[in-house]
Amino acid sequence: MSALLELAGVSRSFGGLRALDRVSLDLAEGEIVGLIGPNGAGKTTLVNLVTGVHPVSAGEIRFGGRRISGLAPFRIARLGVARTFQVVQPFPRMSVLDNVAAGALFAAGTADIASARAAALDCLRFTGLEEVAGQAGATLSLAGRKRLELAKSLATRPRLLLLDEVNAGLNSTEIDGALRLIADIAARGITILLIEHLMKVVTRACSRIVVLHQGEIISDGPTASVMRDRKVVEAYLGSRYASDAQ
Repeated sequence: MSALLELAGVSRSFGGLRALDRVSLDLAEGEIVGLIGPNGAGKTTLVNLVTGVHPVSAGEIRFGGRRISGLAPFRIARLGVARTFQVVQPFPRMSVLDNVAAGALFAAGTADIASARAAALDCLRFTGLEEVAGQAGATLSLAGRKRLELAKSLATRPRLLLLDEVNAGLNSTEIDGALRLIADIAARGITILLIEHLMKVVTRACSRIVVLHQGEIISDGPTASVMRDRKVVEAYLGSRYASDAQ
C-alpha cells in the first residue's frame, strides 16, 4: 500500500512548549490507525497540523504525494482531508440537512445549493439521521450531534478522515453503533486516523496503533504488539498493567 499521509520530522512549538517533537508517521491508503496517548501528548495538535489549523514549526506534511504543510485549511479540505472535533458544535439554527450541505458546498465544491443538499441527504441516510434532516442542529442529542459531525465531514468527500474523540460521552450502545459506522466508512475506501481514549474502541476498530507521549511517538505497530509494549503500558495504561507486561 502506498502512503496517503506522510509526516516527516514534524515539530510544533507554542512559545517555549514543544507540543510535537520530530514526529515521522506514514498512513497507507485504506488503513484504520488508532492514535492514543495521555492528555497533553500532542494528539489534537497533530490533527491541527495536518488540517492546517496551525503551521508546523519544523518538518513537512505530504498528502497524496503533495506537500500540504503551509496550505490554508480550506485548501487542505478540498484535497480530501476531513476531520471531526472533540467538542461538537453544529450551526444551531440551521437544519441538520443544511449543516451537512455546507460541507458539500464549500469543501467538496458541489456546483449549487440543490446539489449540495442532495449530497447531504445521502450522508444523512448513511449516518442514520435522515429522519431528523429538517430539525435544527441544536435539537439533537449528543449522540446525534456526533453523527452529524461525521455526516458533515463525509459531505466533503474525504480520502482521509481524522476522528478526534468521536466516542467521548457516549454510552455503550451508542459506542457500538459508532464502531459499526466507522467500519462502514472504512468500507467506502476512506483512510481513518482515530484519536481515542477508550481502549475497547481502539482495539476493536484499529489494526495498527500509534502512541504519542510528551510530543514524541513511543510506539507504532500492530494493535496486539503495541498493547504489550512496556513503554506504552507505563506511559499510558498505568503501573497496574506494567507488572502484567513483564
